[in-house]
Amino acid sequence: MTWRATLAVALAACSFRSGPVTPQVVKDSAAAGSAAPARSAPARDSVLALRVARLELRLAERDAQVEDLQTRLNEARQEVVRALAKLQTVASRAEAASAIAEAEIALQALRAATGVQSAGGSDVAQAATLLEQASAEFAKQNYGGALYLANQAKGLAGASRSRLGGADRPPLRPGEVAFAVPVRLLVTARSKLREGPGAAYRVLFTVEPGAGVVGYSYFDQWVRVTDESGRAGWILLNLLGRRVTGAAGR
Repeated sequence: MTWRATLAVALAACSFRSGPVTPQVVKDSAAAGSAAPARSAPARDSVLALRVARLELRLAERDAQVEDLQTRLNEARQEVVRALAKLQTVASRAEAASAIAEAEIALQALRAATGVQSAGGSDVAQAATLLEQASAEFAKQNYGGALYLANQAKGLAGASRSRLGGADRPPLRPGEVAFAVPVRLLVTARSKLREGPGAAYRVLFTVEPGAGVVGYSYFDQWVRVTDESGRAGWILLNLLGRRVTGAAGR
């Protein structure tokens, strides 16, 4: 091998033994992108907690509806028994007409108390249907049937209005949503009940954890309730939980 060939081989060997290369710092895109979401995690948790609280409230409302329907079913059975006992009597035209008029007044009062005109499935809609049926039977000269149906409509409207607080219940605010039936709830922490649905409203009184309240409506994150003494006020939704009742409806 000539000296030129030897030199070429040596240079080639040196080219493969390069010095250490300083590693370049590469940013982890997942880690870098997680910084911003990490800061927003409390906000997401707050939104999720509010959603859970609202779902719990709706579930409590459904429980109250089931309990109310069971009570109404028992009342209906008793009413049917009483009606069957009266089948041998003939109701007069005047009695039926008077009952229909009274049912109309009771229905108008219920509509005024709830702000609902004909929402499907509501007590207003059911009472209105019973009243229409009573008028139809009256037109057929079935005064006994008309009297029975009118009394059913009047009783339903009166019971519903009593559950909602009757004439003492304040009118609904714009955006306020009334529950189908009053909902029994439990206070989960020491809470201030306010005059209106917001932290800027005056504090009326304070309730302790474990206190039972009855909810009638809600507005955004606030629920209108009364305590066991009959005092009314607004409480934050996330300070309430479901009040479980016995299977026997005690």
